[in-house]
This record gives sequence, structure tokens and C-alpha cells, in this order.
Amino acid sequence: MKGTKILKIVLDGFGSYLGMEKGCYIVRDREGNFQRYPQFEQEIGEVVLKSGNFVSVGALASLAFWEIDCLILTRKGRPVAVLKNLEDDSHVRTRICQYEALKNGKGVEIAKQIVLAKIKGQNQTLEKHGLKPRRSLTFVEGRINGIGSEDLRYVRRRLLGIEGSTYFKQIFRLFRMRPQYRKTFKAYDGMNNIFNLVYTLLEWKVYRAVLKAKLEPYLGFLHSEQFGKPSLVCDLMELYRYLADDFLIQYCGKLKLSKKDFVMKRESFSKRRKGQREYLNDSLTKDLMRDFYAYLEGRVEVPRIRHGSKQTLETLINEEALLLAKYLRNERKTWIPRITGTVLSEL
Repeated sequence: MKGTKILKIVLDGFGSYLGMEKGCYIVRDREGNFQRYPQFEQEIGEVVLKSGNFVSVGALASLAFWEIDCLILTRKGRPVAVLKNLEDDSHVRTRICQYEALKNGKGVEIAKQIVLAKIKGQNQTLEKHGLKPRRSLTFVEGRINGIGSEDLRYVRRRLLGIEGSTYFKQIFRLFRMRPQYRKTFKAYDGMNNIFNLVYTLLEWKVYRAVLKAKLEPYLGFLHSEQFGKPSLVCDLMELYRYLADDFLIQYCGKLKLSKKDFVMKRESFSKRRKGQREYLNDSLTKDLMRDFYAYLEGRVEVPRIRHGSKQTLETLINEEALLLAKYLRNERKTWIPRITGTVLSEL
């Protein structure tokens, strides 16, 4: 398949079916209505399946063989799995270089570049919305460059102190419903859970980019290795969180969300304890996910690796992972993340 894969097949309705007939992917809903997607006439880039859908093994085999991304969601829309071709893990050299970077100094340089790019992006978001960054980029860059050690664990601790926590205190001032603080895991309030949802969607896009670049998702440089934590994915997410924040500032400002837009759901907090958490209602959650995916397809003024002065945000994420892999393999002398100021899309 030539060119960029652009078509996305999404099975949204409960009972929808994905099958394969005569070289076409077939999507059929509960009422029997169906749509054909010729495998070679249209450029299929992604298939999204949701709990409650049905799918044939033949369709799954075809998706894996042609390396078409397949994402599996829970009924609430949370990504839980991807379909991989077995040959995806055959590129050993890249992963060997990734492991070596923990000791040869490259890991330290990568961690520094991630924090610098993260703060640069955050400052751009603050300035865009009329807020003044607490620290200038020049000041932050000086502190980062002042860390002379090549001990990655030590550098991580120093960088953690540089990142700071004032950013969200400023950002939350732009929301009608203002959380008191940023809660990343198992938040109780609705606004923090909106941030967590959008970050989860971003995580999937970054995870996919890491896999395409043949990198090890669970071996990061800024984030330490922990069981069940895709630390490299967390690393690269830092480069784009500010864009997700900018999306939410615009999105929530447009909708003027209030308490009536949220629902309380009873969930297990632990094996012996249950409680309630606040979430955006199902209808608005569906709209939010749709609009954020559209936002990722907005264009940014960052030149592509080979040709073109602009590209989609999703393509930028994919390319950045490829450039990082090239740096690890010594095919590039440096790796400096490319930061964009604006996504050219209308919410």
C-alpha cells in the first residue's frame, strides 16, 4: 500500500460486526446495514474495536498481516490492547541500542531533552492563554545543562526537581470547574478524570508510535523502569501533553461544562472498599473522544522527515519516535524533539 494510511474504521455500536469478504473489510451493524472497505483501493490506517463488537478471525489475520493498527477498547472507551504482527519484535538492534543507552550517556541526554521540550511546550500553552510562565526557558535550560553527572538515576532525581508543579495550578484557572490539584490516578473529581481520559487516548497514539519504531515501550529514560509501566511511552507523552491540555482548554471553554454534565459512578477502590467517582456523561465522553481524535489529525507546522512543510499531529508523534530510534542506533548525532505551537484545526 503506497502513501500514508489515512482511513480509520471504527465499530462504535453495540453488536457491530467486522468481517472479511472477497478482499473487502465488511462492517455490519445490528440492523443489517453494512459498508465495504476494499483492502487495496482505500488506504486503511487504523481499526478500532470496542467491547460489544464482533469480529471474524479472518479479518484479524488480515489486519495483522498487512500491519494495519487495530485498537481494542472497553465499553467506556479505554484502550486496553493492540493487535501486533509477530514480526514486529524482530528488530533486535534497536532495542539493544536502547538498553545500552542506559549506561553510555545517551539516556541522560534524552531525559534532559524531554524535560526541556516539556517545559517549552507548557510555557507556550500558558502564554497562548494569557498566563505568565513562572520560569523562563533560558533559566530552565541553564539548570538542566548544569547537571553534569552521567548517572541516570541521579539525573532523574534532579530533573524531577526542575519540572515543578506550578503549571497545573495556572492551567486550572482557565476552567469553569477548577480542581484543587492534579490527580493522575483514580481521581474522584470529573475534571481530573477528563484530563486522565484524554491522556489515555494520547498514550495509545504514543504507544503505537513506539511499537512502529521498534523500540521497547517499557524501557524509558526520564521515567524509571517499573512493573506494568510503559516508561518510554510515558517519556514521549511528555512531549505532547501540553497540546492535550490546550485541546481541553478550548474544548471545555466552548462547552462551558457544569456539574450537570457529570455523573457519579460507583466503583471498587480496593478489594473491600467501594466508592463514587465523577465522570463526564457517556454522550459527552463519546463526543470528547471523537473530537480529540480529530484534533490529532490537525496539521502542525513542523516539516516532515522527507518532504513537506506540514504534517498531522499524529504523524509528528510517529516521526519523533523514529528519530529517537535513529539516534539510539547512531544514525543521528543528536535528538532534539520538535515542538509545535499550534495545531491547525477547529474544535
